[in-house]
Amino acid sequence: MGKTSKPPNGETRHDYKLVEFAEGDPENPKNWSKAYKWYITMVVALTCFIVAFCSSVITADVPGVSESFNVSHEAALVPISVFVVGFGVGPMIFAPLSEIYGRRIIYGSTLLVAVIFVIPCAVAKNIGTLIVCRTLDGIAFSAPMTLVGGTLADLWRNEERGVPMAAFSAAPFIGPAIGPLVGGFLSDAAGWRWLYWLQLILAFVAWVLITFTVPETYAPTILARRAAKLRKDSGDNGHVTEAELDPRPFTARLAVFLIRPFQLLFGELIVFLMALYMSVLYGLLYMFFVAYPIIFEVRKGYSSGITGLMFIPVAVGVVLSAMCAPLVNKHYLTLVAKHNGRPPAETRLIPMMVSCWCIPIGLFIFAWTSYERLIWVGPCLAGLPVGFGFIFLYNAANNYLVDSYQHQAASALAAKTCIRSFWGAGVVLFTEQMYDRMGDQWASSLLAFLSLACCAIPFLFWKYGAAIRKRSKYAYGGDDEETTTSGSDLETANKNKPINPNAPLHDDLEDLERARSYVANP
Repeated sequence: MGKTSKPPNGETRHDYKLVEFAEGDPENPKNWSKAYKWYITMVVALTCFIVAFCSSVITADVPGVSESFNVSHEAALVPISVFVVGFGVGPMIFAPLSEIYGRRIIYGSTLLVAVIFVIPCAVAKNIGTLIVCRTLDGIAFSAPMTLVGGTLADLWRNEERGVPMAAFSAAPFIGPAIGPLVGGFLSDAAGWRWLYWLQLILAFVAWVLITFTVPETYAPTILARRAAKLRKDSGDNGHVTEAELDPRPFTARLAVFLIRPFQLLFGELIVFLMALYMSVLYGLLYMFFVAYPIIFEVRKGYSSGITGLMFIPVAVGVVLSAMCAPLVNKHYLTLVAKHNGRPPAETRLIPMMVSCWCIPIGLFIFAWTSYERLIWVGPCLAGLPVGFGFIFLYNAANNYLVDSYQHQAASALAAKTCIRSFWGAGVVLFTEQMYDRMGDQWASSLLAFLSLACCAIPFLFWKYGAAIRKRSKYAYGGDDEETTTSGSDLETANKNKPINPNAPLHDDLEDLERARSYVANP
């Protein structure tokens, strides 16, 4: 990388040609056909489903691990917990790296590592091997969960993103709901090691699809390749991208990218409170993996397979809410028209304000119908409103974060994923003790009250979100778009736009930062 006054090869020039997407450019991912964009969306959503499935499927036979390695039940829960911890650690690295090297290489390399480290889990001879390899798998598997938000921002325009985001948002919740169902019957029939062999098969399929059928979608990486090809074909080193004009050395830029998720998490109220809300939801989801066996296996005497069936209403609720996504998106498009194509990010909160009540309702039903003397129907069907609320809330939160921090969507989602994953990991370790000390009813009620308190968050941002974003250092500056771009495609620009080398350096850098902000760079 050279200075602003030098092209990539270091020679001084004054006639740069800025390489950007022209209007209607076929290489711009936002201009790809809808069918192709939907294929990519479904592949990455399937990958997220598999990752989420792998996180929960082993919960079906924790006693089997405990017996095989002669360890306590709490120790057998650790492989579940460390996997979720990996979900929190990995995104803080992979999200910013994807904004330097592109999405595709991060998807492919991390999934390959994940596939490799599933094998030692399946053949583990001791609990230590299982814990270490599950930790590495959690870190590696976290990349797809983090990058999908950025990938969707790469592919879909703001007004198109609602339904694709719903398809992605369903995956992290259907996967954990299906995991115990499949795992329960599989472990009853073949033992806990086959839970890992199944993960190996599914993860390998995801790696093949991502590696060989999904192209690069990150605009700066595509443009950098275009600029390199133009320099090679024409012999003119004046063809450059904004990233290549960045005067900072690579190490300085990498340091900024690596700390950006932490800056967003602890410096942005929107990111912090949304992360807090999603942490409560994520904790509830993983609480179910421990609470369901307590209620249905320990109290009612059901088998692992039958207990897995109790997760079906959760999955049904997720699917029903996903089916409502087109209606939500249709309503959003009316708001787009009402605001002349530029609706405020807070319009994404409407589904959240409606559906937030589903979670406490479902949890209160689960709590007070879980008496041992009562039939299984109550606590089982309580999962329906919970599952329905999960995806509506998750989808709205993702859309709100992406719209508020569009130019650094992956880092914003990484920040949210970090804190929610650590909470989800902790819940697994103390849920059993919480139910023993507080009782089944009050333990569930405590979490219901927490989710009820969180209902205030979307209403808070509905009233004050715009003012908070206006004062934010990192929030997406939509007002700049009116003067630098036209239409809804933020990357539209003249391909050979000249750069003034005689302008003051700080002016060039401000222009550079504005231009880069529109191609998903932090």
